[in-house]
Amino acid sequence: MSHQVDEETPLLQPEEQHKIKTPLPWRQLSIILFLQLTEPITAQAVAPFAPQLIRDVGVTHGDESRVGYFVGIMYSVFYVAQALTTLQWNRLSDHVGRKPVILTGLFGISASMFLFGLSKTFGGLILSRVLCGALNGNGGVIKSMMIDVTDSSNIAQAYGFLPLPWMTGNTLGPLIGGSLSHPADRFPRLFGQSTFLKTYPYFLACAGPALFAALSWLVTYMLLQETVPTTTSLWSLIRNRCRTVLTFVHTKPPQPDRSDSDTVQGSPNDSRPLPLSALMTPHVLIATLNYATLALLDIALRSLIPVFYATPVDMGGLGLDPPRIGNILAVFGIANGLFQVFFFARLHDRFGTKVVFTCGVASSVPTIIAFPIINMLSRTYGIDATVWLAVGLQLTISIALNMCYSCAAMYIAAASPNRASLGATNGLAHTVAACVRIIGPASAMSMFSFSVRDPYYAWAVYYFMMVLALLAVGASLLLPRQIWKRCN
Repeated sequence: MSHQVDEETPLLQPEEQHKIKTPLPWRQLSIILFLQLTEPITAQAVAPFAPQLIRDVGVTHGDESRVGYFVGIMYSVFYVAQALTTLQWNRLSDHVGRKPVILTGLFGISASMFLFGLSKTFGGLILSRVLCGALNGNGGVIKSMMIDVTDSSNIAQAYGFLPLPWMTGNTLGPLIGGSLSHPADRFPRLFGQSTFLKTYPYFLACAGPALFAALSWLVTYMLLQETVPTTTSLWSLIRNRCRTVLTFVHTKPPQPDRSDSDTVQGSPNDSRPLPLSALMTPHVLIATLNYATLALLDIALRSLIPVFYATPVDMGGLGLDPPRIGNILAVFGIANGLFQVFFFARLHDRFGTKVVFTCGVASSVPTIIAFPIINMLSRTYGIDATVWLAVGLQLTISIALNMCYSCAAMYIAAASPNRASLGATNGLAHTVAACVRIIGPASAMSMFSFSVRDPYYAWAVYYFMMVLALLAVGASLLLPRQIWKRCN
């Protein structure tokens, strides 16, 4: 009896579900996981001192209610630059290979972090963040490389380890940023005589992540193996593009590109990267939409948390200093990573990709509700055990949101029309995610500043965050119950 196959059909039929899994390529996978450390370390190192840095550069002119607004702009410009370039970096990786693109991205991260630590003006901060975003397309490229070294039998197992570097990075980043900012004041015996560190109090906090990115560059150059089976040199790629343009201009009528046409209409097993138009399938669009709504909700929430912690209690926050904020975020990073490593794979196998994803985005609702409750408790009882219990409960609930990224990555990988277009598919998803991340921090911080200025609208930012959460939950309902069949 034949079985009807559609998007709800499980990837593995019951009689196939117990087949032996392909062993993970640990040497390559461990290097890929190590490279994933760079992004969370560099991003989270800035979070503990970002509000104080904005105050120090003087762009707010002493107006405390505008701190969140400028923090949001500083975060958003990174995603503006990334949105304009990440698709091209990922498409380029399908042609020239993953390794050259990753090396370029690591160089950009390292250089931009050094510049960030040396910036004394808001314009300098913006320039360094733009440089980091423009040169860094590594997020999608590294995910493509992880898919390159796995198959349908072990990809879920591989993604089960993906939170490990994020746990480590989310732990080390805040510790580095919170502990090494203003080192001359915090460690007078070691740095009290350093005029340079007094002039640039955030340089040491930025130099640590920058040096780690430089170390990652060396590891990539010496140890990482290329995973794209057939690569083209950058010069050959440019020459072919120029030849195509010249042929288009001088030939009447223009001759169609038969190779692209054949690739689009051929089997999904074709080994050549597809043109961008061929990626606009329903599966890719649904997976990209969910990744975008998740990214928007997550970046808005993660941007709001440290600013909420740093804002005075009487203005709606918690009034904590950068070192304490760094410690809180570090503990959260450890707890989050341990939960992902030990429980994500089990939950995924037990409930499926869609259930884990939908429940993860839904967990943001009680996380958002906890913000005004924590502030009311701090106003009533001060910063005591009750407040710390509420903060711990809020962060514990928010752990579920991080599971969604692994689920989204699986949907995106499964949606790719063929294996040779994995980079482009990931690039498309990361481009859309970068676009929404442009408005995420800026909009959330603007709403927070608006809420702080006018007590009558004190909860406006939380209503706004709730809309983002419901939007993500609604988008998750479009996903199939069982993940689509992976590309070959």
